Parts: sequence; structure tokens; C-alpha cells
Amino acid sequence: MGHRRVILPCDPSVDDKLFNICMLSASLVVMLILAVVARKNKFCQGFTRGSSSIFSPANFLDQTQHKGIAMAVFALVFSKLSMLVIAPDPLPFSKDTSADAKEYMKILAIFYYPLLYYPLLVCATLQHKVGYVLGVLLSFSHFGVLVWQKFDCPKTPEIYKYYALLASLPQMCCFGYLCIQFLILFVKGPKTDEDLDSSYYTEYVKLILKKKPSPVSSPSADKKTLFERILEVPKSYIYVPEKVFCFPLKLAVSTCVSFVAIYHTSLLLIVLVVPILHIVRAGIDENIAFLLLGFGIVLSDDRMEVVQIVIFYTWLLEVCYVCAVTLSLLVSLVMLMKSMIMHRTNLKGLYRGEIYSIYNSKKTIRPSRPGIVCWMGLTGYQTAIICVGMGIQTVVFFICFLFLIFMIIVPVFHGRNLFVFEILGRAWPVWVTLLLASALQHVTAKFAFIKREAGTRDLNNRESLFLLTYLFFLINTVLGLIVAIWRVVITALYNIIHLGRLDLSLLHRTSEAYDPAYSYYTNALRVEISQSHPVMKAFCGLLLDMMVEGGRVGQKTKDAEEGIQENGSNKAASTRRIRCRWQLMYTLVHNPSLLGFRKHFQTSQTAESILNGTPNHSAKSGSKKEAGKPEAEPDQSSEAPTNQDKTD
Repeated sequence: MGHRRVILPCDPSVDDKLFNICMLSASLVVMLILAVVARKNKFCQGFTRGSSSIFSPANFLDQTQHKGIAMAVFALVFSKLSMLVIAPDPLPFSKDTSADAKEYMKILAIFYYPLLYYPLLVCATLQHKVGYVLGVLLSFSHFGVLVWQKFDCPKTPEIYKYYALLASLPQMCCFGYLCIQFLILFVKGPKTDEDLDSSYYTEYVKLILKKKPSPVSSPSADKKTLFERILEVPKSYIYVPEKVFCFPLKLAVSTCVSFVAIYHTSLLLIVLVVPILHIVRAGIDENIAFLLLGFGIVLSDDRMEVVQIVIFYTWLLEVCYVCAVTLSLLVSLVMLMKSMIMHRTNLKGLYRGEIYSIYNSKKTIRPSRPGIVCWMGLTGYQTAIICVGMGIQTVVFFICFLFLIFMIIVPVFHGRNLFVFEILGRAWPVWVTLLLASALQHVTAKFAFIKREAGTRDLNNRESLFLLTYLFFLINTVLGLIVAIWRVVITALYNIIHLGRLDLSLLHRTSEAYDPAYSYYTNALRVEISQSHPVMKAFCGLLLDMMVEGGRVGQKTKDAEEGIQENGSNKAASTRRIRCRWQLMYTLVHNPSLLGFRKHFQTSQTAESILNGTPNHSAKSGSKKEAGKPEAEPDQSSEAPTNQDKTD
């Protein structure tokens, strides 16, 4: 038996406590500098393309902004959190933390590390050269010190000697990406087309208004080969980006953090079990024969052969566990890819007003209190659910692999301990009877009880059908027991595999409201759609462009209303001004956020008479006739896309 090497605690040459104190002070100085820059830009320009405040780390409702930096910072924060779970010192400012104070330190660390990395977000969202320079300095400082520390101390005594090194790989990748990205932004500068100035929204509108060619239907085109049908299954789980579609920043961050969560969970599942199995296998000696003999288990008369058998079985146990973790990892990645495809499908459907594809009832696509809460916590919810789902999947897959290896493969290979096959062998008359009865019902249903005449189908030989229904009653009862067991197995496996997906409810369609994860997802979509509809933003961008182009005309109109008459107005400018006013009026009339400020709404309407932000005029037709008011406004409840086309 080999001696186990003890890994002693390692203190890197760059002290973590001193480094965090310096970086915290530097972050504070950076925030002060950025505040001065933001204030200067606000007074000098009046309108900035990026964020005008250091208290807005990212515009989560802007679909056209650069998403990489926000995704990297969120991944950094989660990587730190995943390492805090088992860290002996959650905060770098204290060493040898007592067990009583460790939980309080973890709570403080949950708030400390987001604050530490907060300046990295602000450096990007201000879209200023000074911010990019400071971002380069901060990211290079974090990256350089982290690499230095791991180079000094690659081995640590925590769980596994290389766990700290492996767990820090996502942080290194994120810091490296931030260094490169800030350098690129400093050299090239920010994009000139941000949010409403971007061509993305107009391209999206052109795409949905583009006349699609009618598909040519032919018998050869409708019939697909078996290989093509099989090939469609893996294709449906592969996410392929589209040109005219951008993921919202919130969903993009959730997807990125989910990938990092899958990595950290897989790493923890491996290092918590596999090293222990290695230690157990290395410690097996001849005494294991006496231990097994005490339980009445005799594997062989030769004690060395017993040692080899136990070592082999321990190795099989490790193989089963590694296969379970690997399968859980692959399933989580595939489900995450499928979720990305469903996110895109759901967003496009809600953009078109297909409310029933997501919600099983009439819903108002507008912000609400639970919607805001769910939208804020969507990334955290999905990350936690994926971690828990991977743990449960690993346990279930491990049990399945154990049954397959130790109950089927190993007994068949050695030719003994065939318990499963012996049980199945004793009951072969029952299996044959059930198989023949089921086959007989299918054959008679196809050839004897269905007749085809003139392209239609109908029942045939009804007397024989009634007789067989009675005779096979008990047989079908036994088959029902097997179906019930199979139903439980299939339902459990399906729910376990899809546990990490928020876009899919694990309950029946009528009970989706009781699935908290799916409710979080649907409520978050309501906020996202109501505030970031591409058609609405395209329309707002058009209005903004027309206001900028017709600024002089608007000033003349304002002077004319105050009594200063301007002569010689251009007819084309007047037409443009009238068009702008009508479009503005139409937008304001159909803006649900302004609905509550209308006089007739405040006096007669109730919340129940509103559908998707539009008054239900059939329910309150008598309350519309007021002095100076139109008799009725056009009802938009049947036009779902107009519910989204509103201004903020």
C-alpha cells in the first residue's frame, strides 16, 4: 500500500488579502473617475449613446448592445460563488475563519464580490475612452494576479489537490476575454448604432413584412426518407444563430452562466467522489477477505484473488459514476441548447402576439409586480435549477448504470449470479401470453375490425369485436399494470432529464401555474416583450429620426402657437409635421402605460375590462360617450402585435 501524500496549505507570494484591499481601493477610485466622466458627458452632450450614470451597470433591455462583457462579468461572479461554498475562508480579509462565523462570512461574500467586479461593467456601459482604459487596467490586474497565484500554488488541500486550479479556469477565461475586449473597444471605439439608432429593428420589421414564397407541394417533397427523419432529431437540438434575430441580454447572460454552472457542478461531482474511490481502492489488502467473511460472503478461497475481485468491482463502481456524471453533463448541454432554440421560438411567437403558445389563458403583456421580480431573478433561477438538476440526474444515472453493470453485464460475463434472468425465466409463460395477446389484438384491429371503402375507414365485424373485448378483459388488466409501471418510469426519467429547463413546464398544460420555474420564465418574458419589442423600437426609432430631421419645422410650429406668425412655410414640411403628429397621437392612444391617465378610464373602466392594455369596449360601451370624447376607440384586442408596439 502506497503512502498518501499530504498537501500542505500554500500561501502565494501575492497575498490575497493585500491584493483585495488594493483592488477594492482601485475600484473605488475608478468609480469616482467614471462618475466625473459621466457627469461631464451629461452636461456637454445632453444625450449619450451609452449609460449616463455609473448606477446603471448595463442596459438589460437593449438588444443591440455588446453582450460579451456583461456575460463575462456575470460568469465571474458565479464562479466566485461556486468556490465559496467549500472555501475555508469565504472572505479574503480573514484567515482561519471559525465555524460559527463562516456562514456570516459567506453572506457578506455574496455581496462583496459583485461589488468588486461592478466597475468592470460600468467601464463598458459608459462607452468612453477613459472607461475602456480603466477597464483594461482592472481586468489585466485581476487576470495577472490570478494567474500568478495559481502558478505559485497549483496544489491546495481543499477536496482535491487541483480543485482550486481547475475551478479558477472559467475566471481566467473571463478575465482574458475582458482584457482583449476592452483593448478592442479602446482601439476601435464603441459602435455608432446603439439601440434605437441600430438597423437591427428595421431589418427585423423588413423580415416579417417580406412576402414569403409559397411552398411548392409535391408528393416527392412531402415524403421524407427514414434517414432524413432520423437526421431531423439531432438537428432539432442544435442551436444555429440567425442573422435577423438578437437574443435579449438577460437570456444571453443566463445561457452563459448556465454553461459555467454546468462546468462547476460537473467538477464538484467528480472531485467529491472519484478521489475517495481512488483512496479506497489503494487501501484494499488481504484483510478485506476476513471482512467479507464476517458478512457471510465468500468470493474465493485465495485471499489475493479476493483482493483482485474487490479492486475490480471498485473500479467498476468508479466507471459507473464517471459515466453517470458524463451522461448528466451531455444531457445538460443538450437541454441548454434546446432551451436556446425554445427561447427564440417563444420570443418570436410573442412578438407576433401568439399569447396562447406560452400562456394557457388570456394574459396582459405588460409589467407586473411578480413579473419584475421574476425578470430580475431569471438568471439566478436558471443557474440554480441546472445545478440541482445535474445532481439529481447523476444519482439516477448512477443507479441505472449500477443495475446494468452488476445485474446484467457482469453476471452474463462470468456466467453466475443471474438473478434477473432467473426471475424472468420463471415467468416466461406470463410474458409469452401477454405478448401473444397484445399481438393478436393489434393484428385483428388492423385486418379484421377496420374496413376501407372509398377512401374512408369504418368499423367492421362488430360482433367479433365485442366478443374479443370481453374475453381479453383480464389480459388487458395485467397489461395495464405493466403500462402503469412503465408510465411511472417514463414520467420520472422525462422530468429528471428536463429538470434544468425553465422554458418547459413539468406539469400538465392546465397546471402550469403551479410550476414555479415555468412561472418565473413566463413572467420574465412578459416584462421583456413589453419593453423590448423590435417593432415598437423600430417605430420609436423612425419617430426619433423624423423629429431630428424636422426640428426646425417643430420650432416654427411652436412659435406660431405662441402668436409669432411665420410666413412662407413649406408645404412639404407641413405635410411631414402633420404626419408626425398623427403618428404620435396613434402611438399615445395605443400605449397601455398611458391608459390609466385617460379621463374616461379613471371614471368608468376597471382592471377586468382591460385585455393586453386595450379597453374592452363591449363590456363598457356605455361609458365611452363623454363630452369632447370620441364615441369609441378602435378595439385592438384581436390584433395581438399592436399590444406590443408602444413607446416607453
